[in-house]
Order: sequence, then C-alpha cells, then structure tokens
Amino acid sequence: MNNIVIKKITLLCFIVLFIMLNSGLKANTIVNEAALQYVRLVLALGEHDEGYVDAYYGPQDLAEKAKSSKMSLKNIVIASKMIQDVIAEQTSNPENDWNELEELRLSYLKTQLSAVSSRALMLIGNVKYDFDQQSKALYDTLPPSKKLADFQPTLDKLNQLLPGDKPLIEKVTAFRQQFIIPKEKLSVVFDAAIKECRERTKKYIDLPENEDFTLEYVTDKPWSGYNWYKGKSFSLIQVNTELPIEISRAIDLGCHEGYPGHHTYNGLLEKNLYRALGWIEYSVYPLFSPQSLIAEGSANYGIEMAFPGNEKLQFEKKVLYPLAGISPKIANLYIQVNELTQQLTYAGNEVARQYLNQKIDAEKAQALLQKYALMNPEKAKQRVRFIDTYGAYVINYNWGKDLVKQWVESGSGKTQAERWKRFSQLLSSPRLPSTLN
Repeated sequence: MNNIVIKKITLLCFIVLFIMLNSGLKANTIVNEAALQYVRLVLALGEHDEGYVDAYYGPQDLAEKAKSSKMSLKNIVIASKMIQDVIAEQTSNPENDWNELEELRLSYLKTQLSAVSSRALMLIGNVKYDFDQQSKALYDTLPPSKKLADFQPTLDKLNQLLPGDKPLIEKVTAFRQQFIIPKEKLSVVFDAAIKECRERTKKYIDLPENEDFTLEYVTDKPWSGYNWYKGKSFSLIQVNTELPIEISRAIDLGCHEGYPGHHTYNGLLEKNLYRALGWIEYSVYPLFSPQSLIAEGSANYGIEMAFPGNEKLQFEKKVLYPLAGISPKIANLYIQVNELTQQLTYAGNEVARQYLNQKIDAEKAQALLQKYALMNPEKAKQRVRFIDTYGAYVINYNWGKDLVKQWVESGSGKTQAERWKRFSQLLSSPRLPSTLN
C-alpha cells in the first residue's frame, strides 16, 4: 500500500483492517466493532446529506467526532466496503456458531453498509441510479413494474361509483371535500384517533416504559406526516396541514406515525436491540436504507393490524365523525372510494419511475398523478416535491406494506393474537426486505 493511499484512508479504516487481520479477537468483539464503525459511517454521511440521519440517540461523542472529522464521501465508500468484507468473513467462518438472531444481525449490517456506500456514490454523482437501481441499492428489493394502463379498470369502477358526467378527478375531488376535517377541529380529532391507536396496540404489544410523544402541526413540507424519534421512547410527531386533511387520515396517520407504526417500531428496536443487547447499530436510523422499507411497510400494515375488517369505519363513524362535525351518512361510500383509490398507489410508483428515469418532466409527472393516482393538482405537486427529495423512497409505503403483510400472514395463525405476535417479532428484529418474500 503506497503512501498516497495510506494518507487517504482514515483511522477508521485502519481499525477495521486491524480487526479483519487479527484473528485472535472473538467473533462477537469483531462484529460489535464493525457495528460501531457502521454507526460512525452513517453519522459521517449525514454531514454530507441533510436528512440522511433520521434518528440518533447513541453516544454523543460519536456525533461530535463525525462533525469534526469531515470524512469525505470517497473514504466513506472505501470504509464501508472494508467493513462489509469483515462481516462477510465472520459470516462465512465455520468456527463461528451464530444463532438465528445473530445471523440476521450480520446480514442486516452488511446490507445496511452496502446502502451507505450506494448513497455516498449517489451524492458523489459519478454513478447515476435509475428508479430500480435506487430501490435495490438503498432498500434491498425490486418493486413490481406495472403499466399505467393497468389501472384503467379501477378508474372505470370509480367513475361508475360516483354520479355525474364531469372528469373523474373532479368528481373524486368534489366528493372528498365532504370529509375534510375543519382546521379548528384537527387537534381534538387527532388526539382521539391516536389515543385509540395506542389502546389497541397496547393489547398486543408490550410498549416501552414511559414511552410518549409530542404532536405538532406544521406546513410547507413534502410529506403529510413525520415521526422524529428522539430516543428513550420519545417521539416528535408532525402533521402537515398545508393541504386539507380528510377524516380517514386521522387513524391512518395515528397508526403510521405512532401506534403500532414508527413510534412503536423505533421504541422496540431501541429497547430490545440497542438497550438490552447492546447492538449499537440500532442507535442510528439512516433514512435511505433497507430499514426504511421495514419501517414504512410495517407502519402502513399496522393500520390493518390495529383496525381489522370494518373496525376502522365503525370507530370513525362513532367517534371521529361527530368530533369533526362531519355527517356519517355516506361514510360507507367514502370507504368504497378509498379502497379503490388505494389500488392506485402503484400508479404513483410508475410515475416516479418515469420521472426519475428522466422520461418525463415534473409537469408531466403531475399530470399523470392526477390522471392515474387521482391526486388533485396541489397533492400532485406535493408528491413531485416528495420524489425530488426522496427519490425511489415511495416504494417503501405500498410495496413495503405488501411485503410485511405477506411475511406476517404467511407465518402466523388465523387469530388476531397470532398475527400480532408475528408482527411484534418483525418490529423487534434485524430483518431485511429481501427476507420477506
């Protein structure tokens, strides 16, 4: 190794190289050290990529060193690949008798590190990633590919369901206006929704002690809701009120951002893997990583878990509609419309695919989202902003949900309690998207 290369490789890389060459160390010690270096790399990449570190509640000195060291993107790629080699060596060593959870941990670390290097390469800009390449490199999966024409039968059903001769997007938009929560009643509706989400989750999941959250209402964001996990079982949940919020979104966001979604997921990972087992890699959450598919997919599937069958509709009609001052007389039709429009979410993926692959521009993307995903102009514009910010991240919501649903229901019994048990296992384990098929 020449002097020029030596000067370019940081101390972090030398530590990893030492571990790899020093066979006298115990396997668990090597993996724990590799995990520590992974955390340092994620924090270092976060200094280049605002929003990349979605949550961090580990040792403060690691965050401070990441700020002061200013590790280059090139060295992050080099170090990431070296640590992957270390983990691969430990995985393939027949002398190491790993249990199932430890094997999952090794695979998780290796795949998360691969996503770190891919994200760094994307920021360097020498390598261009299209929609599918982003999906595989960052989220450990390839989503299904569909044609926009595939969604026409669903659009036709909606057109028949709603009366009138106006264009479908206008009919859907006008129909939905009846279910918008008045801004002055958002707080009371969301408080009631989140409370119910929590009570239903508590019946099946042992939530961390003293878990809590703060709810804020914000504007001018590319997303509709966000959970900022702060550690020690505490979250800041933000709801974007820039666009009107429909009554069905109260339960959806309450489950997704709170219970049994992001707040629950992050709290269980911290409690069961970081605090109990000392796995430091679970003190940090890199947004553009396979972990996000599990997080978003479980958060969306969590709505069905907490409110199976028609229980969501019944609770909304009994509690939320009166609080919002909305008539429940056509709530059943509203549910039918929502169920059909939910089938159009993959149309949004296809528009994102074309947009990220530079086959269409932003104006065309907005037009296609209005036509095939039935988003009003304001929502379509917000979604393009989201794609500009987060790229192929959109797959984590629908494809992620489908993968989580498949995994939970294929390995559990038929009862609600059995499904919750399987779901809870997912929320407390280092499982990867590629293992959910």
